[in-house]
Formats: sequence, C-alpha cells, structure tokens
Amino acid sequence: MVTMKLSSLRDSKPHEYVVRFVFGGACTVFAGLVAKRFGPEAGGIFLAFPAIFPAGASLIESHERRRKSKAGMDGTSRGREAASVDAAGASLGALGLMAFACLLWLTLPKFPTGWVIAGTTVAWFAVSIGLWILRRQGLFRRMH
Repeated sequence: MVTMKLSSLRDSKPHEYVVRFVFGGACTVFAGLVAKRFGPEAGGIFLAFPAIFPAGASLIESHERRRKSKAGMDGTSRGREAASVDAAGASLGALGLMAFACLLWLTLPKFPTGWVIAGTTVAWFAVSIGLWILRRQGLFRRMH
C-alpha cells in the first residue's frame, strides 16, 4: 500500500538533505558537461539519471536499520528490503519517464510546447501508475 508518513521527515538529518542536493547537483553538472562536449542528445541521456535515487536508497536503508537497532534487532535485512521496494518504485517511474521523453522528442517539433509538456506529463503519470497497478495485481514477478 502506498502511504505517506510525514513523520519520516523528522528522521532525516540536515546533512542527509545536503548529500542528496550535492549528489543531484553533481549529476546535473556532469550531464551539462557531457552535453557541451558531445551534444544535447548525449547530455539528455545522462540528465535522465535519477539523481537523488542512490543517495535516497542509502538513506532509506540506514534509517530502517537504525529503527530496528533501537528496537534491539539487527535491521540489515529490513533496511535492504526497504531500499529494494524504493528501487522497484523508482524503476516504474523511470519507465514512465522514458515514455515522457520519447513522446516529447516525437511531438515537440510539431505541436505547441505547452500542450506537449502537459500531454507528455500525463503520459508519464499514466505509464508509471499503470505499471504500478499491474505490479500490484501480480503481473510482474518479485525480484527478490
């Protein structure tokens, strides 16, 4: 079940937000350098890298491990499982992003920018949510 726990915001330390920001910024700078050297298509490939996912996954893992540790248990397995679930969601979102990028690439030269952005954003959402629903219905095997 997808839920939102605002209390999780209190679990993150300020330096963890800084790590995410710096890592995301470094990925963006790298993509810009690639684009400058090899062209915008090559740079776009690297800009599609989910910049905060690696930092986020490691933070999720450490938070879960810490929670279990406070309860007197070894949280290594639970931390890895939580990061794995986050990775599955990121993968579905990335497939939605691929649909967004392909549709944008195909339609932007032909139609008004505002309409294209709106339509491709709806497609991103629809593909991501559609895949999530299919996964919930068991159409994809679990990877662990």
